[in-house]
Amino acid sequence: MVGHGIIVIGASAGGVEALCKLVKDLPENFPAAIFVVLHVPSHGTSVLPQILNRAGRLKAVHPQDSETIQPGRIYVAPPDFHLLLKKGYIQLSRGPRENGHRPAVDPLFRTAARTYGRRVIGVVLSGSLDDGTAGVMAIKMRGGIAVVQNPEDALFSGMPTNAIENTDVDYILRLSEISPLLVKLASEPVGEKEYPVSDEMEIESDVAEFDMNALQSKDRPGTPSGFACPDCGGALWELKKDNLLRFRCRVGHAFSAKTLLAQQSEQLEEALWIALRALEESSALAQRMARRARERNHATSAERFEEQSRDAENRAALLRDILLKGELYQLAE
Repeated sequence: MVGHGIIVIGASAGGVEALCKLVKDLPENFPAAIFVVLHVPSHGTSVLPQILNRAGRLKAVHPQDSETIQPGRIYVAPPDFHLLLKKGYIQLSRGPRENGHRPAVDPLFRTAARTYGRRVIGVVLSGSLDDGTAGVMAIKMRGGIAVVQNPEDALFSGMPTNAIENTDVDYILRLSEISPLLVKLASEPVGEKEYPVSDEMEIESDVAEFDMNALQSKDRPGTPSGFACPDCGGALWELKKDNLLRFRCRVGHAFSAKTLLAQQSEQLEEALWIALRALEESSALAQRMARRARERNHATSAERFEEQSRDAENRAALLRDILLKGELYQLAE
């Protein structure tokens, strides 16, 4: 009988405040190891360990690759690395992004579930969209416990709401109630019954580790979707588990349906900005050519160029109005 010694936590927008409040109430002799993924820019600098060290009594660090897991420590995913769990140690990986992020929540949750099964407690805190939902599902499949912050208590309710809607979570709690629960569960023994690791979980965990055998395997889960990967342009394969719809491309980029829609909206905006620039440049060039034509007394040509300029400017005005009003996001929603 072994206790719930592995606690994995995922957060995004509003997550720093939530994490500070959570660790503040954990005792110095806390018997479990805690692993945290907070969405941060890949090329930014994370000071989350220092923030958590000031907020609570447990030591928080950015771990090194292959670092041994110790109870009573908080391991925070460093920027641009997935935080993955192996038996007794941590693996840092620059594997493909999931839901547009590296680090992402799902790879941490999934590898924790694969390696530690019933010993895992997965916690989803404040955040946008739905990173963490597939990971919570993996934890539940292996007999672990799922804890989700009450969406009404979260600064951003997207991640908690999606986890609740797609998974049979065990606890939906206000932030102030989560730490006492973790203290209680960390000291409780778990049964010895093992739940099998699915082939899909094995493959997706290996992909996060950038395992070439998994990436090149022809026996990949899912069916062709007809959609293109926003990150690399490759074909996306559709993965469906219960009510959760996800996509993964050949090189490993993964998206939930909501994240894919959001990424497509961003690509649409980028395309519209490019089109706006091209139209404005076209209008300016046509105006210049019209002036040169009038200087040479070519009235017919000047009128034609002026018409082209007005047409381009009218089209540009339409795009500018769409971009300023955010109508493309309304269409995507």
